[in-house]
Amino acid sequence: MDSQPSPARPSAGPGPDVAPRLDLVEELHGVPVADPYRWLEDPADARTQAWSQWQDEAWERWAAQLPGRAGLERRVRELMATGSVGAPVHRGERVFRTHRDPDAEHGVLTVTDPGAPRRVLVDPVALDPSGTTTLDAWRPDVEGDLVAYQLSEGGSEESVLRVLDATTGEVVDGPIDRARYSPVAWLPARDGVRSFYYVRRQPPESVPEDERQYHRRVHLHVVGTDPDTDVEVFGAGRALTNYYGVWTSRDGRWLVVTAAEGTAPRNDVWIADLAGGDPARPQFRPVVEGRDASTSAWVGRDGRLYLFTDLDAPRGRLAVADPGTPGVEHWTDLVPQADALLDDVAVLDGPELPEPLLVVGWTEHAVSSVTVHDLATGRQLEGPAGRVDLPGTGSIGGLVGRPEGGHELWFGYTDTTTPSHVWHFDARTRALTVEAAPPGAVQVPAVVSRLLEYPSPDGTVVRLQVTARADLLDEDGVPRTPAPTVLYGYGGFGISLSPHYAPDALAWVEAGGVYAVANLRGGGEEGEDWHRAGMRGSKQNVFDDFHAAARFLVDRGFTTPAQLCVHGGSNGGLLVGAAATQEPALFAGVVCSAPLLDMVRYELHGLGATWSDEYGTAADPEEFGWLHGYSPYHRVVDGTQYPAVLFTVFDGDSRVDPLHARKLCAALQHATASDPAERPVLLRREKDVGHGARSVSRSAGLVRDTLAFAARATGLTLDHLDASTDQHV
Repeated sequence: MDSQPSPARPSAGPGPDVAPRLDLVEELHGVPVADPYRWLEDPADARTQAWSQWQDEAWERWAAQLPGRAGLERRVRELMATGSVGAPVHRGERVFRTHRDPDAEHGVLTVTDPGAPRRVLVDPVALDPSGTTTLDAWRPDVEGDLVAYQLSEGGSEESVLRVLDATTGEVVDGPIDRARYSPVAWLPARDGVRSFYYVRRQPPESVPEDERQYHRRVHLHVVGTDPDTDVEVFGAGRALTNYYGVWTSRDGRWLVVTAAEGTAPRNDVWIADLAGGDPARPQFRPVVEGRDASTSAWVGRDGRLYLFTDLDAPRGRLAVADPGTPGVEHWTDLVPQADALLDDVAVLDGPELPEPLLVVGWTEHAVSSVTVHDLATGRQLEGPAGRVDLPGTGSIGGLVGRPEGGHELWFGYTDTTTPSHVWHFDARTRALTVEAAPPGAVQVPAVVSRLLEYPSPDGTVVRLQVTARADLLDEDGVPRTPAPTVLYGYGGFGISLSPHYAPDALAWVEAGGVYAVANLRGGGEEGEDWHRAGMRGSKQNVFDDFHAAARFLVDRGFTTPAQLCVHGGSNGGLLVGAAATQEPALFAGVVCSAPLLDMVRYELHGLGATWSDEYGTAADPEEFGWLHGYSPYHRVVDGTQYPAVLFTVFDGDSRVDPLHARKLCAALQHATASDPAERPVLLRREKDVGHGARSVSRSAGLVRDTLAFAARATGLTLDHLDASTDQHV
């Protein structure tokens, strides 16, 4: 007998009075396209509000009777109670970093002066006790006297830029609105004037209403002046969906601007020499324009222009040039393309070193390594001096040195069972030590994590990180009996899924499940070629890779289709939406978070217009064919036995509109032939939170519900967690 009580039986979906199906069919490029739930695109429509209320109530009834929810949340909170600490950012003897105490909802920005205790400069919870304000970004000025920082309030994801005095903590400038996704590049103080370059959207009254999230420009801002008088220095007449990057050299001589149209995997780069000129009127020269590649550029302390690029090198290379002649034809490779992916570089050039060094971060199959090279030639040093032995098989964060130079380097390191620690590398002695550990101690379960390989249908080798409790595995590393399994994936935008400390995965594995992460095409784990093999007209490769991962787990005895739940968010929500509609018999459950699902109309909502290079555009007949061919909303077939599906959406999500989840949820509730008591289609909605950053309690609650749903779908018993919770009350 099943030890888990069946939750209250929901109906298959709201009735036709609450969820009417429109007889709406449009002809696009000669193809009839049905859209029966178009009305669910409008959150202000009374029908949408009534439908959403029904979904809220159905979810609450179902969730209230899911075994293990309380115990899961308790354990997830324990695993999150590591807190966190960021790498140090030095400005002279002053050190800035982020820090989160074990019981804190958000991290804070701190500063430490020599011989003084750490001080908090920005605390989102102190500013907003509701926990809906997030610290998005921050950057100290050259001298370390001022800090530009960005906050989003109420889950809006609309960053507002301010400047504070690092000595007093007082806000001395701002707010500057419309600064979402804005970098900040400070100029050195001159005659008491502090200024920085940043990116701001055009005033809403100056652009069409449906384009207000776009039309960015690079501006120069003088601290203490009205931001509406800021001088625009770059961006006019360029693509409305452009994102811009800005960088300045520490001495203020060089300004670099980059531009990428939406999330396209290519950009253009320009450089301006500000020496003797007006910083409000920089004279730009092209570094690289019109090439199908991504490049970042900066001028080093040695005066060379450094170029980190995948131009003619899909796994990355580092080139150098004279900033006076920055064009591609003048580039010379310093670190050529290798078998591993070039991830990051840092220069160590302190007077204590016999020669300046270049430290290089790499990843191979998403696992990090670090090497040491001669800066002048790029040659790797011989023997042990040429590598930094990392503490395990995991992932490193950014390589951070002192802006004025030196022999020290800091970086974060994490793996499956290790929360991120900050490590310090001393190039004089080659010593590697922990500089800062997260403030909370956590007992993690004894798990085994392995990187496995499997073939996709076209023969491509794909890798899969599989984690399980050590005591449940046989001598071949496979569970002695098939186990409830969560398969996670993303597969898009060149983003890599690397080994890291994940409380949700550890809680699932500790309870007796298997957690697998697939490094699908479309991601960045194997380089830009790997990304492009899963974008645009090749997007089906991503889904095929994912389905092959599921079959591999079944064939190898890790799990069965009746015990397998897939999980993905954002672009990963599209992935699992495609899995549910293309291979419904392969999965027992689907957790689909903040997803893209109507691929015919995705460009019309949220930030969809910036993603056309990744997916294609429905305005083009051929590309419409790609999109319509796999669009989950358009693949629903009446009478199909679909798996249990949980959609999680966030009302403050301005990137991926929740309408996608609403429409597919309604379509599946209408079409599924599965027993709704065993395989329901549900929607969990949160208010006052956006697509990304959130408080710890919000994160714990979301993990609690998604894992409890996955456990119910796959048969993972969680009753003991509730019993454990009762003992602690």
